[in-house]
Amino acid sequence: MLKIENLTKVYPNGTQALKNVSFDVKDGEFLAVIGLSGSGKSTLLRCINRLIEPTSGQIFWDGEDITAAKGAEIRKIRRQIGMVFQQFNLVKRSSVYTNVLSGRLGYVNTMSSLLHVFSAEDRARAMANLEQVGLAEKALVRADSLSGGQQQRVSIARALMQEPRLILADEPVASLDPVLAHSILKYLEQLNKERSITVLCSLHFLDLVHRYATRVIALKDGEVVFEGLPQQIDDAQFKAIYGQEAEQASII
Repeated sequence: MLKIENLTKVYPNGTQALKNVSFDVKDGEFLAVIGLSGSGKSTLLRCINRLIEPTSGQIFWDGEDITAAKGAEIRKIRRQIGMVFQQFNLVKRSSVYTNVLSGRLGYVNTMSSLLHVFSAEDRARAMANLEQVGLAEKALVRADSLSGGQQQRVSIARALMQEPRLILADEPVASLDPVLAHSILKYLEQLNKERSITVLCSLHFLDLVHRYATRVIALKDGEVVFEGLPQQIDDAQFKAIYGQEAEQASII
């Protein structure tokens, strides 16, 4: 289980991105984090795997304090936590296959990492994960030759190379059209249900939240303003999350 306690992040310029955020994520949940741009969603997810250092508060993973972990300990924790980014974060000139294999770097020694040397088992795993996201036939093409939706599927296959128990998806469909957005979220839903991988996914649109999430956390100005089931977000909750000026029709 993931447990967040009083998490606060203040950036050097004085911006307070998170303010005493606390919640739990049970194993096997598909938890959506919602809120307007700038509400703290990305900062929250990046604090969980220590891409961003929190200012204060604690993050516990199976009772272990992630915020106190260092060196080999934090690398061991990160192996269990896959990350899917909004802008894919692929090496554009490398092949799809090479990009997927890079998700295994946390399991190989430094020399193998530098030389990009992987075992036959890892190579077979890469192809199996590409098969999982329907891109095995694209293994040898350059990543930048793929569409946006295909590149995001490659990033999911790369995350699977870590054999994660938790996937953090940072607005994974924000740059995709509605049809592709559903396609990507269906893959995440499949992994959540079939492999029992816990998913923590930041999203903008409530229709996607209602379709895929089992529970919702809403942030506004870095604070939790709602925690509950998707269907519990009524008009009053909507205004608390998105503000009086937000047009509900453009977000639902």
